Amino acid sequence: MKTAYRHIWFEEIEPKPKTKQFMIRSNAGEGDSFLGYIKWYGPWRRYCLFTLPDIVFDAECLEDIQDFLKNLMLERK
Repeated sequence: MKTAYRHIWFEEIEPKPKTKQFMIRSNAGEGDSFLGYIKWYGPWRRYCLFTLPDIVFDAECLEDIQDFLKNLMLERK
């Protein structure tokens, strides 16, 4: 599964028995800025994006996040 994109990348952390968790990091600026998490959201039975306050994404970053989420759900099936 693709984990590196043009402006962001995903790092797997703390694997759970049934689900995965990822940190979202930025490629821009002074190092790898932490932007949020991708993790399983039980009430919706889906992987979801959890961001820090005041984080800004443009359309390209949102498309990359959407691609990553779709691939996680396909992998889960």
